Amino acid sequence: MSKKQIDVIGLGASTIDLLTLVEHFPTRREAQQALSTVIQGGGPVATAMVAASRLGCKSAMIDSIGDDWAGRLVLRDFQNEGVETDVIEVHHGKNTAVSNILVSAADGARAIMFLPGTAPEPVLSEVQKAVIQSAKILHITGRYWNACMQAVELAKRSGIQVSFDGGADRFKPEMKALVPLTDICIVARDFAEKYTGESEPLRSAISLLKEGPTIVAVTDGVNGSWVCTRESCFHQPAFLFPKVVDTTGCGDGYHGAFLAARVKGFPVEKSAIVASAVAGINTQHLGGRVGIPVFAEVMKFLVERGVALG
Repeated sequence: MSKKQIDVIGLGASTIDLLTLVEHFPTRREAQQALSTVIQGGGPVATAMVAASRLGCKSAMIDSIGDDWAGRLVLRDFQNEGVETDVIEVHHGKNTAVSNILVSAADGARAIMFLPGTAPEPVLSEVQKAVIQSAKILHITGRYWNACMQAVELAKRSGIQVSFDGGADRFKPEMKALVPLTDICIVARDFAEKYTGESEPLRSAISLLKEGPTIVAVTDGVNGSWVCTRESCFHQPAFLFPKVVDTTGCGDGYHGAFLAARVKGFPVEKSAIVASAVAGINTQHLGGRVGIPVFAEVMKFLVERGVALG
């Protein structure tokens, strides 16, 4: 690993996603011709790091994968995207997680089947700790709990911001020990409701803000996101398209884009605009990464819609 400053370091699980676009989800014994298929890297933190890299940030990933075909694809995909892979552990004879994702052409709905990886969870090495300390932001989901908490504690001691992704259906009671340690807390509406007991997104965002983060966002797909800081709260509308191809990775792209915008010095309000634009653009492509735009494409998209960042 070079000693260059890392903007965003991610700790989480990387996968290979096999995505197939179909007219409708097949019934038992049905044979159906697929509309298209794509193979690409996936995983919430991993895709966020790709998004940050495409938007001009120096990003890196900490993970534990196998040396199988999927592991080789994970590394190649990261390297092609400019994401540092030097501190990813590769274990001989172990398998890397693979997901099979069916996407309905009618509405972008997904059915996901996954095979977990068999590599052991990462145990932070001195080299990995040094990379974390060289970063501006640590991005986590709570995956690899022991390593995650160790990384968060190291980040807090080192003055590094901690960003947390609380995805839908991923709330666990132990997360209540993690959220207060974060600086940027962006969670799905489902996660926020289960954490706070508040069903209204703005109320849940305010409740989460009281836990300790300085920035909280509650995302709700086409309904946009509700963002709160210590100074104010606002609603960021989603950028909608007439037809959605696939929503895989849209939330992950939102996270990576929000962090990239913050690294670039954008205020919270404009960071939310960038994040929402990236998430919206990504719905027009099959898979979580193919549609992630570069920064110039985001700017063009916003200008065409009369939205100014300057």
